[in-house]
Amino acid sequence: MAPHRLMAIHGDGSVRAILGPTNTGKTHLAIERMCAHSSGVMGFPLRLLAREVYDRVVKLKGEASVALLTGEERIVPPTARYWLSTVESMPVEQDFAFCAIDEAQLGTDPERGHVFTDRMLRARGREETLILGSDTLRPLIRKLVPEAEVISRPRFSTLRYAGAVKLSRLPPRSAVVAFSAEQVYALAEMLRRFKGGAAVVMGALSPATRNAQVAMFQRGEVDYLVATDAIGMGLNMDVTHVAFAGLEKFDGRRQRRLLITEMAQIAGRAGRHQRDGSFGTLGLGGEEGAHFTDEEIGAIEEHRFRPLDHLYWRNPELDFTDVRALIASLEARSDDPLLRPAPLSIDLAVLKLIAEDPAVAARRGRQARQLWAACGLPDFRKVGPMHHARMVRRVYSYIGEGGHISQDWFAAEVARLDNVQGDIEALADRLAGVRSWAYIAHRADWLADPAKWAERTHAVEGRLSDALHSALTQRFVDRRTAVLVRDIGARGADALPVTVAADGEVSVGPEPIGHLAGFDFTVDPTARLADKRLLLAAAERRLGEELDRRARDLTAGDDTKFALLATSGSDVAVTGDGHLLARLAPGRSLTEPALRTARALDRLSAPVRSALRARLEQWVEAQVGRHLGDLQRLARASSDPKHSPAVRALTAMLADAGGVTPRKVLAAPIGQLAKDDRAALYKLRVRLGALDVFLPSLLKPEAQRWRAALITVRTGDAMPALAPPGAATLPAEADPRGAVLAYRRVGTGWLRIDLADRLAAHAHKVRAAGGEDIVDRQLVTSLGLDETALVRLLAEVGFTPKGESWSWRGQRRRPERPAPLKPGNAFAAAFASLKP
Repeated sequence: MAPHRLMAIHGDGSVRAILGPTNTGKTHLAIERMCAHSSGVMGFPLRLLAREVYDRVVKLKGEASVALLTGEERIVPPTARYWLSTVESMPVEQDFAFCAIDEAQLGTDPERGHVFTDRMLRARGREETLILGSDTLRPLIRKLVPEAEVISRPRFSTLRYAGAVKLSRLPPRSAVVAFSAEQVYALAEMLRRFKGGAAVVMGALSPATRNAQVAMFQRGEVDYLVATDAIGMGLNMDVTHVAFAGLEKFDGRRQRRLLITEMAQIAGRAGRHQRDGSFGTLGLGGEEGAHFTDEEIGAIEEHRFRPLDHLYWRNPELDFTDVRALIASLEARSDDPLLRPAPLSIDLAVLKLIAEDPAVAARRGRQARQLWAACGLPDFRKVGPMHHARMVRRVYSYIGEGGHISQDWFAAEVARLDNVQGDIEALADRLAGVRSWAYIAHRADWLADPAKWAERTHAVEGRLSDALHSALTQRFVDRRTAVLVRDIGARGADALPVTVAADGEVSVGPEPIGHLAGFDFTVDPTARLADKRLLLAAAERRLGEELDRRARDLTAGDDTKFALLATSGSDVAVTGDGHLLARLAPGRSLTEPALRTARALDRLSAPVRSALRARLEQWVEAQVGRHLGDLQRLARASSDPKHSPAVRALTAMLADAGGVTPRKVLAAPIGQLAKDDRAALYKLRVRLGALDVFLPSLLKPEAQRWRAALITVRTGDAMPALAPPGAATLPAEADPRGAVLAYRRVGTGWLRIDLADRLAAHAHKVRAAGGEDIVDRQLVTSLGLDETALVRLLAEVGFTPKGESWSWRGQRRRPERPAPLKPGNAFAAAFASLKP
């Protein structure tokens, strides 16, 4: 198969490859060249970088002439001539005088590399094309783009190795680079204590949040920046030193050491224009920190790197005959040995998962194209192919027949995310979530009113961005304590011996200074304020080993160490050895709650904290599966195409209600059920009772507790008081939300719904057999139901007392008025109480 061909963006213009290390002015040159042409397009690796360049070009050309196009943002004036975009969003079908691809060496990235390779090989400007990247691309450019003129650019300033440095001795205008959100937050918290504050920059932040954080650093309000490796992709800041908190990262498949080229890309952020910069590692206490090898140091300082010997590639000529043919064309190999097949990226992984359904695999032509377009929805939340495929499948269920996504569903999901309350983790999670809906809102063929929803998602993202910036600043910037923190360092707090007794008492030297309960340290309230901060800092800086040991014990322990703690309020927590570890929060569904770890766990080292969080998530998932497995199966059945629409509708409504709902609420789907549908529901263990539709397994005490807790998490209401195990009835003064606990109001008390169903079923059975006494006297007696409760219960299923017997009125179109009851009749007073 031919490796490449020209796109619609093509022409006879010159092609130049501008290669060199960071801080060589490559991007600046490309911007100048583009603005010198009548039109142009530039593709960038990050949305943040595209936005930064967009702002620069707007100042030069005006808003009416500049467009921004990313997955989640679309600013396209009718008169736009200059387009800035992510590489994935480049408008490849339009004709431009100028075209540039930035950071083209990312063609070696396992996840996105094939996109960079495709643009480098095929995207061309009519008059001029620039390929920007590392000098390691040189041999590949020579072979794959022989018509290109290769130009090398030297770095403007010198980059030197400065060794390891403690956090307390980090020079001003430094950037600390970490490789997980947990570590970024932990380091920012430490810098707040030692230095008075730090700005935070991560690729997952919205442009507004990121710009606000960077502006705070640029203005000198804080002297330190903590970031992920996102800063390596050309984000311009006044950084003089880059400190690596680690030299390993998880690349989506495994934990590995950074490549030398990746180290250089990040380290190269130090120094700007003619100002020299330095790089090194961060010494983190007694832990064995990261270290550069002599070979790595020499390569980074002298910009000497092994040339690239391959790029990742994916066939651009797709076959939409059917979905199987589409997958085969996506997995086709190039004849060129320099172009290796792209590893399984998430869009293809999702496509394969969805195509396991034979009905989907047979989709052809236009429907296959729509399916592939839906698979292109990015996994902003990083939940993995299995979970992400669920959302893609639902999107495709709407657009697969040429329709539009349900506005009710769209509006409900965006409204759920439009909440600026919560901690940093919660806000960042919602921000990631709204990015999916912003992406969808910019697909004009997926929504009936895309402009309206694009504006709505943009507004929600703006509010969340402001809230996140505020939360980051509040948590990681404390200018009032900066002087005290520096004083602590000057007085030698590191030299104070800190010990933790078996009962949790923490001492500095001979003096007890507080108590460690679980992961929460409380300083001695009798200490003087001047000493309290000093001793607190000394203890916290030395408690890391003890906290990590406790966390490792919990992680390695069995399930008996954990418990669900649901208070009378709306707080549902997970405890370990009796101490708070996390709280449950609304997740993707009732049985998939999110987990918010307690802030006390932020003191743990990043790997230990991640391991403990994974163990907590595993425990919650196992407990939900054990006690609410039938409810999980019900939720899966609601989207299973093997079931009829009536079954899917009923199971969806029942699952959304938590597995218990009054029959009258489900009257419409029940009326549509065929015989086979009822058999399918029976296999799903659904009981179609006369009064309620429910899953009997949910009536077990532990299942009721978990179900009530998860409903509490989702609704935010207070946790209802649980019934005693096995209780058939509840007194009148019981929690008025008995429906949450699967009890039905009868008279002044409450009756468990399965027992109410037994009484109703018995009455119908006796009536069908021609009997007269429809009441199961033995059961009524054992339950202790009074006549008022019995009359109310049987009235709900169509029976009214008539003399000493009962009359059936359930099937009459216009029920006759019942005959007056004789004075003194046993049911007279009870029936009278039902009248309005």
